[in-house]
Amino acid sequence: MALNPQLFPNGMPVPFVNEMFVLARDGVEFEVDKIPGSHGGHVKAKGTIYLSNIRMVFVANKPVGDFYAFDLPLLYVHGDKFNQPIFLCNNISGHVEPVVPENQNRALYSTHSFKILFKEGGCGTFVPLFFNLISSVRQYNQQANTAPEPRVDPLQAAQTPVDEMMRHAYVDPNDPTRIFLQQPASESQLRRRTYQPQSAEHSM
Repeated sequence: MALNPQLFPNGMPVPFVNEMFVLARDGVEFEVDKIPGSHGGHVKAKGTIYLSNIRMVFVANKPVGDFYAFDLPLLYVHGDKFNQPIFLCNNISGHVEPVVPENQNRALYSTHSFKILFKEGGCGTFVPLFFNLISSVRQYNQQANTAPEPRVDPLQAAQTPVDEMMRHAYVDPNDPTRIFLQQPASESQLRRRTYQPQSAEHSM
């Protein structure tokens, strides 16, 4: 995870090199724990989820304290599951590992729990695409890395072939998810090359 990733003025995440945005879903509520500076470390906010071949990015409609966006690298997500409670709204819950700067000790960073609640409309488009994509990312990563690595680069997910999956995606008419048939091009010349914040400003 990375707290408050770079965004364009319109709220769209600044993409990485070779990143392809698959969809955007408005009207979700996002919950995450262990956020520094927030009340009890827990944040709950409404906004938009962007899904790409590398990550999910939640962008809040309104900042909650210093929190305005949250980046979940797909290679760092685990324990993800789709929940359909009887009296509450459908949601995806899981855990995400932090993106640890190269000169930092992994033990200083703890795993976050997260939940994406679908408050407005169905989720029949988002949920299958999310699970198909994260499954492809994991499968590709296992083939590419036979030896276990303690520090997997989250940008390796960019090599996952997502075109075929997108061509066969089911679109649920009750799900307000917007699928990107072509990449948003307004400011696409800007590309990030690393998750490390200190070099992000030089990567554009």
